[in-house]
Amino acid sequence: MIGLDFWRQRRALALLGAAALLLLGAGGVFWWWTHRAPLRYVTARVSAGDIRRSVSMTGALNPVVTAQVSSYVSGNIKAWYCDYNTPVTIGQHCALIDPLPFQVIVDEDKADLNSSKAQLLKDKAALVAAKVTYERDLKLLDQGIVAQQQVDTDLSAYDQDKAQIDLDVATIAEKKAALEAADVNLAYTNIVSPVNGMVITRYIDIGQTVVSSTTASTLFLIGKDMTKMQVDTNVSEADVGDVTAGQKAYFEVQAYPTRTFWGTVRQVRRGPITVQNVVTYDIVIDVDNKDLALFPGMTADAHIITAERTNVLRVPLPATRFVPEGLGRVGRGGGPGAPGGDSAARGGRPGRAGGGPPGRIWVLEDGQLRQLRVRTGLDDGTLIEVSGEGLKAGDAVIVNAIRPDTARATAGTGDAQRPGSFAGRPGGGGFQGGGVPRL
Repeated sequence: MIGLDFWRQRRALALLGAAALLLLGAGGVFWWWTHRAPLRYVTARVSAGDIRRSVSMTGALNPVVTAQVSSYVSGNIKAWYCDYNTPVTIGQHCALIDPLPFQVIVDEDKADLNSSKAQLLKDKAALVAAKVTYERDLKLLDQGIVAQQQVDTDLSAYDQDKAQIDLDVATIAEKKAALEAADVNLAYTNIVSPVNGMVITRYIDIGQTVVSSTTASTLFLIGKDMTKMQVDTNVSEADVGDVTAGQKAYFEVQAYPTRTFWGTVRQVRRGPITVQNVVTYDIVIDVDNKDLALFPGMTADAHIITAERTNVLRVPLPATRFVPEGLGRVGRGGGPGAPGGDSAARGGRPGRAGGGPPGRIWVLEDGQLRQLRVRTGLDDGTLIEVSGEGLKAGDAVIVNAIRPDTARATAGTGDAQRPGSFAGRPGGGGFQGGGVPRL
């Protein structure tokens, strides 16, 4: 009996200790809950504007047509008349190769041609004499004064003189052709522009020797019509399916950091470019350059607009992912506290026109949270299109919640955020209604 009472006493003491510990823990939790720092909600305003999804890449500016001017003949540069940035027209003289050696050849060919013409005159005179001799001896043969052999000799000389005339005519034609070739080479000593445009680069200077060959060096690089340029860029195989001819594009260059240039996709070239197992495709964007502000070779940070929605309500993407503390996530696309569907949560492909997957956002009114059902649409990686009853521009939507003492996010995004940390990016617009530069 004594042993049984002892074990009963120990059991009662253990139960009392466990109850005391439970009460102590509950009191600690109650004290922590009542004394913890309050949540601070990070909000952003619903804005009305445009949503644009774009494919971004880096390219280079080039003239639409460039002409590499080389030399057909070899020689020393005697003068040049076209410098960098010189506007040129078709046939305008840009440089002169020393013409003296070619002029000498022209003079020699002229002398040969004149000599051949004089020889023709001489042979014509000999032909007349041979004809007279042959006709006279032919008459004397009838009178028996000369022998038949003499007449035959006269006839042979007469035929040879006629053949010589034909030879002289052929020689004159040959000399004329040689003279024309020499004149062409002499003309090629004047280097002229083959197009209307502007000199981009001059590669020569006075006294420099140029050599004509199959790999002749370039003397001038001329851009045709510099008011029209193009951006040559490469798009990855993952994005090229969204790019088609006729789409709008915009880009910036480092020379003008506050200026945005607009263009149009002219061509999607299907020839693959493979570098280290990465496949890209060349995209050509036409650009107006009427003020000649753009230079060849400039690096362009380009964006091709692949989808666009105008005059819609927009909220930051984190607003569709926010879950108030204590609710947690139940399923996807419509459960309590669930974000606006997989497309919004992952920032995926453009939403469908006319409404995307359902979702929920939370707005702050008089310090209280209110849940709104919305349908999500197109997103650009920063902002997402939303529509729903009771939602209007200017509403404060919650994108995050933090406690000042821990600075730890309680939203469903998984990352701590600070108020005002959501800045708009080029191509999508900030939370205060900024966006892609308008046309």
